[in-house]
Amino acid sequence: MSDLEARLLAEIERIQFVDPHSHIQPRTPAARSLDDLLGYHYYTELAHSTGMGHEPLGPNFPPRERVRRLLAQSTHFRNTVQYSWLVAIARYFLGWTDTLGPEQSDALWDRAETLMAQPDWEKQLLNRTGVEQIFLTNDFDDDLTGFDSRRYVPCLRTDELVFRGTEPRVRDRLAAVTGVEPIGLAGWRRAIAALFERFIRHGAAYCAVSLPPDFEPQPLPEAELDRLLQPDQPASRQRSVGVFWELARACAECGLPFALMIGVHRQVYRAGVYQGQDLFDQRTSLHAFAELFNAFPGVRFCVSVLSSPQNQELASYSWIFPNVVPFGHWWYANAPAYIEPDLRARLDVVPYVKQLGYYSDAYKLEFIWPKVAMYRRCLARVLARHFVIERHGSEDEALNLARALLRDNARQMFRLGERTPSDVPS
Repeated sequence: MSDLEARLLAEIERIQFVDPHSHIQPRTPAARSLDDLLGYHYYTELAHSTGMGHEPLGPNFPPRERVRRLLAQSTHFRNTVQYSWLVAIARYFLGWTDTLGPEQSDALWDRAETLMAQPDWEKQLLNRTGVEQIFLTNDFDDDLTGFDSRRYVPCLRTDELVFRGTEPRVRDRLAAVTGVEPIGLAGWRRAIAALFERFIRHGAAYCAVSLPPDFEPQPLPEAELDRLLQPDQPASRQRSVGVFWELARACAECGLPFALMIGVHRQVYRAGVYQGQDLFDQRTSLHAFAELFNAFPGVRFCVSVLSSPQNQELASYSWIFPNVVPFGHWWYANAPAYIEPDLRARLDVVPYVKQLGYYSDAYKLEFIWPKVAMYRRCLARVLARHFVIERHGSEDEALNLARALLRDNARQMFRLGERTPSDVPS
């Protein structure tokens, strides 16, 4: 590491940041045991990929023994960045200096159990991580009370409404939470309006959905959509497209950004472990979303893609469309080998005020820190080598870029701290 890179990294590590996409449960945000950490799908996927069967990864297997077996299996994937996250957590939060293996499993389990039982463990993690706000992934009928929504920011995830809204159970839940029967286009519009009002009242930052590679949003004639939204109609791609378009319309009316996670194929590896079955498809193109971006110029679309090759297309759309924003480095792109070239490309062609650099996608607080530490190192390298040296930018300018990508842009784009009930349209 050069002196320049080291200086930038030291300053970047001091920046308090916003985590604008996670799967944290706000009432139980921290791990309670090593099983909560090693049960993260990255580790179960890697363990299964290197020969571990399903039985130790199932819900009824003894947690302490599962951790012992996963640590033994981890010797086969010690080269991966995911393994480095585990080492970082053990050292930084648990004070562990020994190796991570089955022989150390019981001692590490006991140490983790003692530390995680502390009443202020969550506060310790937040303070040491330096995260100001963490965005959640909320089902449409989640209880949005009982936690600090200034720290843990609600976000409306709409996958069930888009792809499973014909199921009676989903319709019943939507009716229960909104007080509106979602029948026909008029009923669905009233239900969606009530749903958005509820989330905005609780300080929601955005609406979000994960979409398959062949999804192509387009408006449908209202009469056709009204027919498709009747209770007796089966699930169909046209119906999903229609509901999605109505959500975009609601975002426009309410002033909410729409986070799109584009390109995931579900259950590609059908024999895989839980959450270890989904992959991406190189044939995905943002051209399928051009009509959407044109139709709703006032909606900010925060777009995540799964593969580094698609990053050029995302950067180009963000270059041209005022309402398209590159959003983090998602899932299979969340490793330095992909983050650095993607980050450099975005900094080369996308205005810095439009970029959301980092999110953790974490399920427990412990994982936010090693992931942001990884991103910070990538950011320091890219800024040092390509912004300061190649383009003769100043170190102060480089640090301003870092603050924008880690905190300031998210605070501005999502109006953090500004949403009140008065923001809800009548």
